[in-house]
Amino acid sequence: MTQELIWLGIQYLSMQSHLLPHSAALSLGGSLGRMVFSLNKDKSSKAIIRCSKFLGCSLEVAREVVAKSYINLGRSVVEFLNLAKIGKKIDEIVSAHDIENLNDALACGRGVILLTAHLGNWELAAAYLGIKDYPMRAIGAEQRDARITKLITDIRASCGVETIGKGFDLRGAIRCLQEGNILGVLLDQDAKDKGIIAPFLGQPASTPYGPVKLAMKMRSPIVPLFIVRRKDNIHHDLYFLPSLEERVKDFYDRPIEENVRLCNDILSEWISRHPEQWLWLYPRWASTLGDR
Repeated sequence: MTQELIWLGIQYLSMQSHLLPHSAALSLGGSLGRMVFSLNKDKSSKAIIRCSKFLGCSLEVAREVVAKSYINLGRSVVEFLNLAKIGKKIDEIVSAHDIENLNDALACGRGVILLTAHLGNWELAAAYLGIKDYPMRAIGAEQRDARITKLITDIRASCGVETIGKGFDLRGAIRCLQEGNILGVLLDQDAKDKGIIAPFLGQPASTPYGPVKLAMKMRSPIVPLFIVRRKDNIHHDLYFLPSLEERVKDFYDRPIEENVRLCNDILSEWISRHPEQWLWLYPRWASTLGDR
């Protein structure tokens, strides 16, 4: 019943986002995000406590941060559903900074892993590259409802972003890099008992290491990427950082634990700068600190 309601809600939101002007559609998405924050008190309360604990702020401040996070998520969902319409004016909405860092990494010919987090509108970042004809690939987004999984895959494909595998598909990832393509990776997820423990926002977190291990083995550059929504809530800044091998000259030969920690440090720094745009509802520290 819940899945059916969610699916119907997505269909309604998709229809409205196509009919409304872009700014009005974003307002609708933001209002829905705030409504979910208010109604889903259990998850919202846990997110507020999580935010207060890991940002080291009061519950009052954390509540405001988490509420804005839900609002940002609502706007991001609308943008994603409306990518076919947005794509025609992507340069009016997204401003790219230092994209030469990505171009230089691609020129190595060993593929590129884009490192990012559930910050801002991460799907819009991938769509920007796909629309610009970069060979963009993304890890499979497996949802509980197969219809939503297909919808995500189809929308990505409409922007030139190919979805590979379900979760971290090693064969698909290797093929992606061997062909000189870009592989987008979200590393801010709990890897449970299959991860490497490394600090995330200052606290130990089980972190996926497959993408880092693969990059080290294939000597593929890892380029951190972050997209941040501006204060007007409509426009975005897309930042491409120097590759990790440029930051650390012996990157490929260091212990993997050190490289995973470096990745987490970079993600943590950007989340700390823009906490209201990170996905606080996700229990990032569940397997290490019982954060559920």
